[in-house]
Amino acid sequence: MSSSSFNFTLLMPLLVGCLMVASASHFNQDFDITWGDGRGKIVNNGEVLTLSLDKASGSGFQSKNEYLFGKIDMQLKLVPGNSAGTVTAYYLSSKGSTWDEIDFEFLGNLSGDPYILHTNVFSQGKGNREQQFYLWFDPTADFHTYSILWNPQRIIFSVDGRPIREFKNMESIGVPFPKNQPMRIYSSLWNADDWATRGGLVKTDWTQAPFTASYRNFNADACVWSNGASSCKSNTPSSASANNAWFSQEMDSTSQQRLQWVQKNYMIYNYCTDAKRFPQGLPPECNMS
Repeated sequence: MSSSSFNFTLLMPLLVGCLMVASASHFNQDFDITWGDGRGKIVNNGEVLTLSLDKASGSGFQSKNEYLFGKIDMQLKLVPGNSAGTVTAYYLSSKGSTWDEIDFEFLGNLSGDPYILHTNVFSQGKGNREQQFYLWFDPTADFHTYSILWNPQRIIFSVDGRPIREFKNMESIGVPFPKNQPMRIYSSLWNADDWATRGGLVKTDWTQAPFTASYRNFNADACVWSNGASSCKSNTPSSASANNAWFSQEMDSTSQQRLQWVQKNYMIYNYCTDAKRFPQGLPPECNMS
């Protein structure tokens, strides 16, 4: 065997290992495009996924895996230009009449107006926990990272690593918390001009179609649920490896300050301050500090 052949033989396992790692987050392996008649596409050798909307149909995808707790990251670049009437939804959800769900929804707007980032948490089929934000950047100009950290104690929504919302487990005061139902990741781009932009006053301009949103750099540091069992040995932080610090992660003082900055400067709706909507009294979690 020549030295060059010998070196190649030694390198082959390393190359295969690198390929396996590199392809681990490719969309072809992690997601199925579930509707849209070809309007959803996986491109760039599986590194980018695009969803499109035209007058005939939108499109959507879902994860192959179900998860029960985890830190989910996805980079999105939203529909540019006049996106009024369109909604790009990116969320975790279980199935059934008492489903759990953790939502990011991006409400399109007229050119030059800001996108609205709409968040919600459903537990046991009950939602009505909306918080809405403007963003401090143009989400159509480049990709930005939208993250959901979900552990037994809390749900933290983050944008580019900056927390924007925390929903704590408050079962002790009778508030249901998503913790028993595994959820898939879903995303869809669809027409919602009956409500999405200024309450439905601004309609979708179909001369601007097709509308397209793009996705890349998906990462799930998470417990995969399969055949009734979790890939995490048990639901305790000690059973999770050091890489799973998210399982017991809390909001430290720095994170709290960053969260407060977003909520002070960019929050435009909070269900916990909407007394008109809850004439019988605000939901119990709203009274907790």
